Amino acid sequence: MAGRLVLHLGSMKSGTSFLQNALGHNKDLLAERGVLFPGPRWRAQVSGVRDVIATGGPGQPATAPDGPWQRLVEEINAWPGTAVVSMEFLAPRSEQKIAQIRAAFPDTTVEAVLTCRDLGRNIPAMWLEAVQNGGTTPWGQYLDSVRQRRSGDRVARNFWKHQGIPEIAARWTKGLGDDRLTLVTLPPKGADPDVLWRRFADAAGFDADGCDLAVRANPGIGLTSALVLLRLNQAYHEELGKMPPLYDTYVKHKLAKRGMVFRSKEEPRLGLDASWVVKAGESQIERLQRAGHRVVGDLFDLRPVPVKGIHADQVTQEEVLDATVAALARSLESWAESDRSHRRRRRTGEDA
Repeated sequence: MAGRLVLHLGSMKSGTSFLQNALGHNKDLLAERGVLFPGPRWRAQVSGVRDVIATGGPGQPATAPDGPWQRLVEEINAWPGTAVVSMEFLAPRSEQKIAQIRAAFPDTTVEAVLTCRDLGRNIPAMWLEAVQNGGTTPWGQYLDSVRQRRSGDRVARNFWKHQGIPEIAARWTKGLGDDRLTLVTLPPKGADPDVLWRRFADAAGFDADGCDLAVRANPGIGLTSALVLLRLNQAYHEELGKMPPLYDTYVKHKLAKRGMVFRSKEEPRLGLDASWVVKAGESQIERLQRAGHRVVGDLFDLRPVPVKGIHADQVTQEEVLDATVAALARSLESWAESDRSHRRRRRTGEDA
């Protein structure tokens, strides 16, 4: 059985992709140091976490004995040292689900690391991410929902379940124990990635030295491209009432993350400078201070500062048209390359 399991909870947009890529890239070196990053690829952790979220709880189907969660559990339990699982879907889990996850490792010390970033940077990042996942809410309305936190507001509920750091920390502390949760704060904008990596390694309890941090980044799309996607999503919603099948594959990944991201440096940045954001951030800091969680970094890293940029309403229709044409051109280029590759494979197969 594993002597120790560290669950990296996220939260969303808190350097998770960088940490997951760094953990995977340095998997062999970490294993030499007694640290397991389980699964042949990180996607195995995604599948395992999704499986345990959807099964085994009250009113849910039983967890399959040969399913992705059980395979993850068995690999961890077979490891004699420390295992690290990183998946931000863990963060908003209920007390019942946390207890279920904890019960899968009865003889292992289970700890949680919660990475977190200030609301000033996270609110725009969450809106941009929401648009890439089929969101149809304009920026101004999104801001109002996050600020008001109205009961029954889907946008507010989804945002705060991932960014309500005091609530997330409280649930996991209750489920694992007062000394089993560590907060890792993201350093201010412009800090070297090594700072976050060393903070995380300190919290997780492994040696950060000598690790290769030249890993694939997870760049976001620019504001103008986000407005193009927003209109596309709204059109889908009006016509179908939902996003079409394979939206993730063709819109989120191929169109946005492999196409639109290349224009991000050319496009205006979404800005945010509002007193209510500062107050919300200060409130989180005060609550976390009272809770007394272990912190690696500084809680005052969570104090929001103005994010330079513009409001989405300031983007012109001409800029949106330019971004639409650019997205169309890149999509056609990608389509043509895929077609050429397919034809080459067919010719190779016929020649063989």
